Amino acid sequence: QVQLVVSGGGLVQPGGSLRLSCAASGTRFSISVMGWYRQAPGKQRELVATITGGGSTNYADSVKGRFTISRDDASNTMTLQMNSLKPEDTAVYYCKVRAGYEYWGQGTQVTVSS
Repeated sequence: QVQLVVSGGGLVQPGGSLRLSCAASGTRFSISVMGWYRQAPGKQRELVATITGGGSTNYADSVKGRFTISRDDASNTMTLQMNSLKPEDTAVYYCKVRAGYEYWGQGTQVTVSS
């Protein structure tokens, strides 16, 4: 049974930083693409960043230059370093991995507010 455990998140002031982690376990197949998504109140879930098994990354325009996605295949862990956070980054953040099928982790709240 695949489990994705998300950690990190919380309340931070504008301009601050947070780090999210997503640890996957129980996958029968190797993990190809890993990604972070977010959903703000009243809005659709949107892609934040993805990273392939080869290390290729893709970012939403709104986070380019501020967020960095990375992965550690030895531990099946993915992280999202978020810097220069803005109030519009406030959302519930989710991780997703593709390992044969697609699996979602539980969401973690990120609130950027003074």
